Amino acid sequence: MRSVPLHRSIIAIDIERSTGPDRTNPIREELRDEAYRLLSAAMRTAGIGDGHCDPLADRGDGVLALVHPADEVPKTLLLYPLIPALTTLLADRNAALAGGDRCCRELRLRTVIHSGEVHYDGKGYFGEALDVAFRLLDAPRLKCCLRQATTPLVLVVSEEIYWSIVRHGYEGIPESGFDPLVRVVVAGRRHRGWVHLPVPGLTAEQAAVLAAQQDPMIAA
Repeated sequence: MRSVPLHRSIIAIDIERSTGPDRTNPIREELRDEAYRLLSAAMRTAGIGDGHCDPLADRGDGVLALVHPADEVPKTLLLYPLIPALTTLLADRNAALAGGDRCCRELRLRTVIHSGEVHYDGKGYFGEALDVAFRLLDAPRLKCCLRQATTPLVLVVSEEIYWSIVRHGYEGIPESGFDPLVRVVVAGRRHRGWVHLPVPGLTAEQAAVLAAQQDPMIAA
């Protein structure tokens, strides 16, 4: 049987400078482990458990998370508190590094949030929605934004996420902080990406409380 399209919210992260000359294989393994650990922790902070998403998919130097459509996991949670929590976890982790290790072991991430139809054929996930997400994530402009940023994470959201979520000004999601800086072409169609530089400062505990207040079903 051919696979069928299933709607998913798409979150993907990519490690900056994953192939840098100062990053040996053991260091790359450490950064991969940390990327998985911190993304999973941020997702739990937002109330997204294993039952809400497909198993995390490896991308070599990144991770893909596909969240099922469910009333208890609105897309707003992906932007707040997940992204602030992930940014804070990254900042705290990097701040704890010893001075000599900081350059090669610092973990900084590019992140994309999108949504659309995804296929799975037993070998892996695929589909045009994923092509759009990965093209936004790998855009040279986004890489430049992270290189120039002091924050350890840069986020790009797709047009679908911007127009359906960001522009409405939901709690914790500042529309003014998103700029349409990225443009990519997939399957002959142009797509814009809105870039955001989240600021660390939200603890995991604070984010969990805010998530529970935003949707009481998460606290149940």
